[in-house]
Amino acid sequence: MLNLVLFGPPGAGKGTQSERLINAYELVHLSTGDIFRYNMKNDTELGKLAKSFIDKGQLVPDEVTINMLSSEVDKHPEAKGFIFDGFPRTKPQASALDALMTEKGTSITAMIALEVPEEELRVRLKERAISSGRSDDADPAIIQNRIDVYNAETAPVKDFYIAQNKFHGIDGVGSIDDITNRLTSVIDQL
Repeated sequence: MLNLVLFGPPGAGKGTQSERLINAYELVHLSTGDIFRYNMKNDTELGKLAKSFIDKGQLVPDEVTINMLSSEVDKHPEAKGFIFDGFPRTKPQASALDALMTEKGTSITAMIALEVPEEELRVRLKERAISSGRSDDADPAIIQNRIDVYNAETAPVKDFYIAQNKFHGIDGVGSIDDITNRLTSVIDQL
């Protein structure tokens, strides 16, 4: 089973690249952001709870996220693998994901990080706010807070996967096709 953590700061292109990888490798895409947005749009209890944190640029509590992911994995018993997009975001989440995958009889194959400079992220997020109507991408203060939270809390997760020899950094700047080619060249060697 091929289980990938697609990693990178907000605006790095994880969603765009995930779409290409799920088609190429027949994987199930599990984006915590998409799952939270679906629940917020449908005004579920999880959605209300997630929105209260996301609107402040904060992370949703681990227990809520892990339980949600476990449920999503269970919905796809015949999957060839999963792409985890936007999760894990902290070392405790990475440990919890490892435990969850072990419980499901599998493991994380690799973490692949899209590495993008902060100024490029700001440009991309502003463009995404216009093209997709995502209000959380329109406010420069929220954008900076999300980047700061990523740098302080999420970026250290790569050390967790480096220690397991599962970390692969990819240049996330260039054409969408170029970035996809960089990703697939790493995946094909796993």
